[in-house]
Amino acid sequence: MVLHSDTNGHQSNESVKKVLIVDDSRVIRMWLRTVLASDRRLEVVGEASDAVEARDFLRANAADVVTLDIEMPGMSGLEFLTRLMRARPMPVVMLSSLTSKGSDAAIQALSRGAIDCILKPTDGYDLDLSRDICERVFQAACTRPARISAGEGAVQPGRQAVARHAPALGQSCRRGSLILIGASTGGVSALEAVLPQLEPDGPPVVIVQHMPGNFLESFSQRLERQLPQNVKLAQEGVPLRRGDVILAPGTGKHTQVVRRVDGWQCRFVENEPAALHCPSVDTLFLSATSEAKNVSAAILTGLGRDGAQGLLELAEGGAITFGQDEETSVVYGMPRVAFSLGAVQHQLPIHKIGDALRESKNRTAKTSHRTTKVPLQ
Repeated sequence: MVLHSDTNGHQSNESVKKVLIVDDSRVIRMWLRTVLASDRRLEVVGEASDAVEARDFLRANAADVVTLDIEMPGMSGLEFLTRLMRARPMPVVMLSSLTSKGSDAAIQALSRGAIDCILKPTDGYDLDLSRDICERVFQAACTRPARISAGEGAVQPGRQAVARHAPALGQSCRRGSLILIGASTGGVSALEAVLPQLEPDGPPVVIVQHMPGNFLESFSQRLERQLPQNVKLAQEGVPLRRGDVILAPGTGKHTQVVRRVDGWQCRFVENEPAALHCPSVDTLFLSATSEAKNVSAAILTGLGRDGAQGLLELAEGGAITFGQDEETSVVYGMPRVAFSLGAVQHQLPIHKIGDALRESKNRTAKTSHRTTKVPLQ
């Protein structure tokens, strides 16, 4: 069954989704059961205190989605996730603490096939948090298993593993070129498929990936270990150089780009109370519209519509734009809205987007931005 998203990029399927809660803490299990019970689209059909109980439950019962604690005694949540993705791929939402250890494990989980990661509460929760958790669990349950097979497109540790995809270091790129990428749910594995295809000394890349700040720092460190590029979190006013891969930090401010005499720089702007996401893909994309002819931009898998309007305005200004296709998107929300607006010039599977971005740096955008479904040759 193919699941489509509404005009806000939310996947729709009215059937009740069955949830299995796996956590060694009875308190957390009770808390999560209470939260999920507030949404009529979700039904908690079982609880397990460890990986063995979860395995036995799934052998005898059906579930549409599993919420899984990362840190459990015996078999860890990360190990159980890996085994589950190999034996029976299904949607999994991880629960993590906002610690350095928890953040590192969360990034590994997202790379190994988990759909999303929810932070455990530290001081209670409010209605907005409850709604957010329910929505994310429901959207995860709507994901097709074919899109979350473990290890597909994932970068393997070691810089040599990616060097073979990259052109020689001396290859030139158009002066002033910039690559912008936006992603949300499913973005970790998507970015790990795209970034190795970019040349090590190519145009700077600036990325907004929706996730908590500690997770972004861990993700940046993970990419730095894997890629030949210079991966780091954005810094205010620091010139962007060839070979830079910059992630917008989760500091409570939005990241923008600005063109100066000596090249591109990042700057931070205050978050607006009405903003759904911080950092925001739209805020990043819109900041580059005055220099759109020097920009290539891609919108990847994710829930909602963040980035769609910004991608449209970039396309109208002369940028070359890409969108991840439905078949390879974990959640076909952000790319679908962008496509429906006419913002996507080239809709491609995730394993082709990096190569297309690399090739686009020396190409000229088509006169009309409405050239969807036509892949680069």
